[in-house]
Amino acid sequence: MDKKVLYTIIIVIILIIAGVAAYYAFTPPAKEEKVLVVGTASGFPPFEYVDPNTHQVVGFDIDLITMIAHKIGYDKVEIKDMEFDSLIPALQAGTIDVAIAGMTITPAREKVVDFSKPYWHADQAVVVRKDSNLVVNSPEDLHGLKIGVQTGTTGESYVTEKVGKDNATIKSYPSYVEAVQALVNGQIDVIVVDTPVAQNFVHKYDVKIIHTFETGETYGIAVKKGNTKLLNEINSALDEIMNSPEWNQLVNKYFGSSS
Repeated sequence: MDKKVLYTIIIVIILIIAGVAAYYAFTPPAKEEKVLVVGTASGFPPFEYVDPNTHQVVGFDIDLITMIAHKIGYDKVEIKDMEFDSLIPALQAGTIDVAIAGMTITPAREKVVDFSKPYWHADQAVVVRKDSNLVVNSPEDLHGLKIGVQTGTTGESYVTEKVGKDNATIKSYPSYVEAVQALVNGQIDVIVVDTPVAQNFVHKYDVKIIHTFETGETYGIAVKKGNTKLLNEINSALDEIMNSPEWNQLVNKYFGSSS
């Protein structure tokens, strides 16, 4: 091969290598996507449930945590759907960053996780089939009945404490959707569930609310104990959202009115 041609080829190769090196030297590396891993427990509509068309977990809580995530600098929200009583262990293990699932702030839970400021208020409703003649005005009126609750919830705690396992058959389900289906099918007599969820069930199933136990519960977003930075960011975002038109739009979307 002619030496001039060879030198030309070598020079071209050197220039290509230099160009590639310069490109990588002066081009900033692609920004790593910042993902907030969120644990929830679908089956608690309208806060979280599986959309029958997309098969994705959606709901009030999902929209809220997505809004919060974007406000505090996350690019994406990854939703992990699990049973309700698995959420706190998942936080402790670090497999999720936050848990949002209509979770009531309780002293027992505050010992093992940190909660945001409250974003919702609820009581416990007694739900029966539409054709039921049951009358309930106190926990004692539930004696002798088959009562459905969701595992790990304050509804389960309330029934266990106020009614007692010796006075009634308490059946715990992984989700309230399964509990309400058991109610409609006649497998249990009543379910005790948070009021906003009970109101949602009334519109979707042949059930009715016959009594509300006023428990004064508040929902919060849980983070791993000691994760103060993330907790403060969430609280700041909540303050901003709950005092803006965004909040009213979100509430109207799932409940039809402000709460």
